[in-house]
Amino acid sequence: MSSLNVTTPRTDFTAVKTAIHRKLIQKLNLDRLGDVKREDVRREVTQILESLVVGESTPMNLQERERLSQEILDEVFGLGPLEPLLNDPTVSDILVNTYRHVYVERRGVLESTNIQFRDDAHLMSIIDRIVSAIGRRVDESSPMVDARLADGSRVNAIIPPLAVDGPNLSIRRFGHDRLQADGLVANNSLTAAMLELLANCVRARLNILVSGGTGSGKTTLLNALSSFISDRERIVTIEDAAELQLRQEHVVRLETRPPNIEGKGAIHQRQLVINSLRMRPDRIVIGEVRGDEALDMLQAMNTGHDGSLTTIHANSPRDALSRLETMVAMTNLNLPESAIRRQIASAINVVVQASRLSDGTRKVIDIAEITGMEGEIVSMQDIFVFKKRGIRETGEVLGDFVPTGVRPRFAERLAVMGIHLPASMFSVPTK
Repeated sequence: MSSLNVTTPRTDFTAVKTAIHRKLIQKLNLDRLGDVKREDVRREVTQILESLVVGESTPMNLQERERLSQEILDEVFGLGPLEPLLNDPTVSDILVNTYRHVYVERRGVLESTNIQFRDDAHLMSIIDRIVSAIGRRVDESSPMVDARLADGSRVNAIIPPLAVDGPNLSIRRFGHDRLQADGLVANNSLTAAMLELLANCVRARLNILVSGGTGSGKTTLLNALSSFISDRERIVTIEDAAELQLRQEHVVRLETRPPNIEGKGAIHQRQLVINSLRMRPDRIVIGEVRGDEALDMLQAMNTGHDGSLTTIHANSPRDALSRLETMVAMTNLNLPESAIRRQIASAINVVVQASRLSDGTRKVIDIAEITGMEGEIVSMQDIFVFKKRGIRETGEVLGDFVPTGVRPRFAERLAVMGIHLPASMFSVPTK
């Protein structure tokens, strides 16, 4: 094995790592890495590292050698410097602001890390590895891309010329172990009574809209609610980037497709929603409604495809309905406002509002029922709300989940299906 004519200081791991990586490329056919066992590469890394240490008199102790070996393996098989963060279950978001700065979110709070990439080219190689794995691309002609990791984590990359200072990468984590519905209660995201109500709404095939801002836990809540769908039903999911983790056996997962290099071949959510109606679905689950597919979704809910679930970006249940109205208007069918609102009122049964509070906690702050129309306005009533009481000196938000005292009208529909909601569930607690 030929030696490298480099003298590496004890602390300059980057130079040694680059040298080992270069020799690995010479020895291994990296195009066949999928067929190469990790242990074979580890053995090769160890041999090259020994060559550097002995042949070039590079002073390194055992701990430093093991660290270098692990970093090289992460570079070959994983996402390089990001691998330790991807293996950390406390990290919910990884935010790479050019190759110099990497931030993470833990428990709703942003933190800076000491992780860096070598340069823009190093970061771009990691981005290319992510997007090419699912048949997408990112380059100057297509400088924005949405993708996903093998564990379902959502990825967004944006590069120059749109990103002025260099490539940026955002990863929203969705770990292997999905947060179960009971875990939401344990995390104080909602109460057991609220979860029981929502679970029964799913079982009774009510159409549910989960609303919330970015990072409020909409997808986590949608995953949890989907667990109450019967295993005997056929579920079709529709997403921009597949991230839902339904555990039922009979699930068909559909995902949009961006245009090719000629700007053709794009498949949008609306096309998938229309196609899903021909697939004999018992339930349609849309990861997030964000455009003109809203009209087809509402029509499906109104024509026998009840029990559908979706999410929407909005700050309140009322705002969620306004956004739906705007999305339907994007179809340019010149539908009157009153007609759109009647469609919404008859299609959606329940709006669940999720929110990330100032202390980083995520909570269901409102469960509202759509009761119909009052004149030209969609009428709603709150069933459960989160009442904020204040903030501790530590920044912790204080508050209580409370029923409003209103018994939902859909309780009759649930009763017909043998689901009886106790009156005590909706009683306002006495002080």
